[in-house]
Amino acid sequence: MHLARWSMRLRRLQGCGDHRSPRTMLRTESQPMTQLAQTAHVTAGHDPRVGVLLVNTGTPASTATGDVRRYLRQFLSDPRVIDLPPIARFLLLELIILPFRPAKSAHAYKQIWTERGSPLLVNGQDLAAGVQQVLGSQAVVRLAMQFGQPSIPGALDELAAMGIDRVVVLPLFPQYAAASFGSAAAAALSHAASRWTVPQVHVVEPFFDHPAFVTALTEHVRAHLAALQPDHVVLSYHGVPERHCKKTDASGQHCLQRPDCCDQLVAANRNCYRAQCMATSRQLMADLGLDPAQTTTCFQSRLGRTPWIAPYTDHVLTELGKAGKQNVAVVEPSFVADCLETLEESGMRGAEDFRKAGGGKLTLVPSLNAQPAWCAAVAQLVQSSCGWFGDR
Repeated sequence: MHLARWSMRLRRLQGCGDHRSPRTMLRTESQPMTQLAQTAHVTAGHDPRVGVLLVNTGTPASTATGDVRRYLRQFLSDPRVIDLPPIARFLLLELIILPFRPAKSAHAYKQIWTERGSPLLVNGQDLAAGVQQVLGSQAVVRLAMQFGQPSIPGALDELAAMGIDRVVVLPLFPQYAAASFGSAAAAALSHAASRWTVPQVHVVEPFFDHPAFVTALTEHVRAHLAALQPDHVVLSYHGVPERHCKKTDASGQHCLQRPDCCDQLVAANRNCYRAQCMATSRQLMADLGLDPAQTTTCFQSRLGRTPWIAPYTDHVLTELGKAGKQNVAVVEPSFVADCLETLEESGMRGAEDFRKAGGGKLTLVPSLNAQPAWCAAVAQLVQSSCGWFGDR
């Protein structure tokens, strides 16, 4: 499914999208119906409010190994996450990953679990409450997880029971990757389409270059760097296999085919995860005035032996330690909520690896989580993407 292109067509029919990013402008398809239906018709007896689903991947129900195994089986069975033939994916999961990884992951989750539960879940709940406060009576905001609770079907049931039949879906991933944004959006669309009464659904596009996100992230990071005064800044993003990026390049001749393939956004890489991450880094570095010689963009969370996009965060931190860096700040621009990857992988294991290699202090800059400025930015992302708001 060409999800991004389908979503853009859906927005045109609904009068959505007054934010035109450089990536959007690269699209060459005609737009004869862009101005159609600038206001929405609300059927009598239906709730005029708009449902807003903030969608994330999910989290285990607890730190018990069984719950972690159940979550990993659901997550890693997704063909957008492990894009292998079904039999190969099943064998990889059942024979190699699931017999061993759940216990290790359960131990990692125990290091970051809070009294309220999983940090990803807690931060998501707080974000939904904050966005609800900003949007007020215009919307009903719900957090929904692709895997685990609260679920996407449960959130859709709740909105339907209220008589709400217009739903805006915001996958909480700034950059487009098939395994994250694409998978979450596809799941929301699939669950909505499976209902007897299918609601109107609008998916907000990746927001890595939306001014609301860029401003919120920049000012958040600026405040932390001003206090830390680091001698090096690491911009670490979640990694993906190289083949995932290559699959988004319809030309087959650009993504990862030459060293400068991500230096600017063009038609061939407009949906490439690595290119969008590099665009985020360029924007952050420019807005914060970061020295390129003292800033490194890299990618974490590798799984398996196939090539993943580079450079690798663990290698970068080791090299910085060997170079004698004493005050390193790690920023995670692909995560809008702190979770296992930020808190345990980078904040704990990454810091330990850095120190063992000879480095000094490593500080993880918190994600945006549910800060008021981010709640306001999310509300703006939702409102600016769709003509359903402000029409009454």
